[in-house]
Amino acid sequence: MATPAIAVSGLRKSYGDKVVLDGVDLVVPAGTITALLGPNGAGKTTTVHILSTLLRPDGGTASVDGADVVRDPDTVRASIGLTGQFSAVDGLLTGEENLLLMARLRHLGAARSKTRVAELLEQFDLVEAARKPLATYSGGMRRRLDLAMTLVSTPSVIFLDEPTTGLDPRSRHTMWDIVRDLVAEGTTVLLTTQYLEEADELADRIAVLDGGRIVADGTPDELKRLVPGGHLRLRFADDSALDSAAHLLAGSARDDSALTLTVPSDGSVDALRAVLDTLATPQIEVVDLSIHTPDLDDVFFALTGKTERPGLTDTKGSES
Repeated sequence: MATPAIAVSGLRKSYGDKVVLDGVDLVVPAGTITALLGPNGAGKTTTVHILSTLLRPDGGTASVDGADVVRDPDTVRASIGLTGQFSAVDGLLTGEENLLLMARLRHLGAARSKTRVAELLEQFDLVEAARKPLATYSGGMRRRLDLAMTLVSTPSVIFLDEPTTGLDPRSRHTMWDIVRDLVAEGTTVLLTTQYLEEADELADRIAVLDGGRIVADGTPDELKRLVPGGHLRLRFADDSALDSAAHLLAGSARDDSALTLTVPSDGSVDALRAVLDTLATPQIEVVDLSIHTPDLDDVFFALTGKTERPGLTDTKGSES
């Protein structure tokens, strides 16, 4: 099997008697997007800081592109990029100057730095603003520049820690498109977010972190199936059809005024086919059918907020 881009086992981190991470296990396949989802204080940012070598864990192991974050931090740093919750651009420089500064810090050399900066300005639609002061940049432009700086050295793994916080919907969608393009080119992304729509839109897999532990891990659809409440809603042509259907579908809830039945279902094709096969008689005319499945909001509320224990918080109460 291919080596995962990120592998975490039994990761622990505490500050005094405050436990932040309490045995986290996580695997991120190469060339995918994994979203780390959880409430404030769940340990998301602490996990990213350990993986990016900014923090040292108290226990467990973590590797990025096969390099251990504790034993071989220099190799890890050479292969990653990190965009934090807050923009790290220098407000006294232009966009182009910010990128050139990062290229020099990455030791790209004069010629390669110039070429790479031009590529990134084009990729992130910042050519016209390249030589303008940062004071003229919108929030979305600053975040695009921030991500462009992360990509100066073409990292194979990128950590995006709540990258669209504070952005308007249009800027958020622009960032999503950029992230999708990066992954299509082979980059691996670990994304932390509190926007459930963002996780649903972008992630191949979602790990739900709560109280310092991973409480669920799977594709968005798999996580939604963990939560009860999915159902089919069927509307019938007349009372007779409704009566017949209600008799055949034990456990359904009927609404006589609306001529509808609500049938518990996981939303799968097999479940839908089973219901339709049951009703496949000339006497039962279904005039409308809708499928309702739990969304990530339901998953979030069902799986988080239940693991609070004394001393379990994040650093300084501001960590996420």
